[in-house]
Amino acid sequence: MKLRNIEIIIGREYLTKVKKKSFLLVTFLVPVLFAALMVLPTLIMLGAKQKAQKVAVVDKSGIVMQRLKDDAQATYVDCSDMDPDSVKAKLGEMGLDILLSVSPLDTASRTLTAETFSAKPIGVEYRDALQDSLDAAVEDYRISMTGIDGLKDIISDMKSDVRLSTYTLDENGNAKISSSDVYMMLSLVLGVISYMFIAMFSGQVMSSVIEEKSSRVIEVLISSVKSTELMIGKIVGVALVALTQFVMWIVLTGFILGIVGGVVGFDKVKELTAQPEVSAAIQTGVPGVDAAGMTAADNASAAPGEMTAVVTTLASINWGEIILVFIVFFILGYLLYASMLAAIGSAVESADDSQQLSLSVTTPLLIGFFIAFYTFNAPDSGLSFWGSIIPFTSPIVMLARLPFGVPAWQILLSAVLLLLTFIVFAWLSAKIYKVGVLMFGKKSTYKDLWNWLRQK
Repeated sequence: MKLRNIEIIIGREYLTKVKKKSFLLVTFLVPVLFAALMVLPTLIMLGAKQKAQKVAVVDKSGIVMQRLKDDAQATYVDCSDMDPDSVKAKLGEMGLDILLSVSPLDTASRTLTAETFSAKPIGVEYRDALQDSLDAAVEDYRISMTGIDGLKDIISDMKSDVRLSTYTLDENGNAKISSSDVYMMLSLVLGVISYMFIAMFSGQVMSSVIEEKSSRVIEVLISSVKSTELMIGKIVGVALVALTQFVMWIVLTGFILGIVGGVVGFDKVKELTAQPEVSAAIQTGVPGVDAAGMTAADNASAAPGEMTAVVTTLASINWGEIILVFIVFFILGYLLYASMLAAIGSAVESADDSQQLSLSVTTPLLIGFFIAFYTFNAPDSGLSFWGSIIPFTSPIVMLARLPFGVPAWQILLSAVLLLLTFIVFAWLSAKIYKVGVLMFGKKSTYKDLWNWLRQK
């Protein structure tokens, strides 16, 4: 096997793919989509605020109007001395948007009914706020009817407001506030991206082999280089394309997010992290408090908010380790599946013929994808552990476990097993590839693949 031939094939495969318009389109479009998925929810929330509604209130109960206060959602006009039907007929003339009609109190059931009338449907957020006001008015009325002094304060004091804060301990026993939601989202993102990249780029290897075989270009290539050199060159060439695209996605996504963040309020995040309590929380877990010596009362008063937990968690994550492990497992997982799919591609003459054979190869990858969705609930369970060790699922499941902390020996063991499995299957795939690329006019079966493997 000549290294020079492999280098030529790698260069040809790499340049052929990166010069395609589809490669350029996906490379520049995906970061925009990633950035949009991160930014759009915030922009939508900022831009979806409805203008304040002018609401006419005909309150026949005598207990609702006093609870309705003007705010950013609505301003209220007391029309209780008017007939609801006449107000409803003159809403537009009176410059009003909504009529809220409240029935008289039903003293037997101690409740009331209410109706709204408007030219356009009212928003869900305002409807819920209005419902809360009506419920609060009826609750106050029922409390007052009991005749018990201070009952409202008693009920209010009985309501609990427990704030649960979660902390993680480092090797020195120091506690830092953490957010399980951040770990969950990071676990899902890593698992999904790993599955998507491995499936997409290893599939490109199979498609490239099928394309060259169906066009008979493969015959010309085989006359110049060995089949094993061609397979290795294709796999490595596409791997370089994948890494190029991956790096560009990271750079471009960060660049776009930086621009958008600067425009829509990235400075607010900086102000948040610059606040003394958040800055201290990032360093020590809880500002000015020794976590080991905190009492329950201290914890209740010093418990950081959710935003503090999110910022602290993001700051405490070892991003270097995650990126390094991601690259290692992505490359090894890609090499394993690309070698097997290259063999499948060599055994068929069209993409339709490859579906049955490729299904047996990609099924373990799909199983790993499903395990990854379970992993964030139980990252140290037996299913998650073995899913991250078995080579056919480890490229996805190990990355899904990674944010929750995985011992170094497990990462190393999983990577070594994955590497050894790739070497074995690359050798087996090369034997199939060597025979399959020159087989035409016959639909290959599993029996054919077995026979090719047995050939010396």
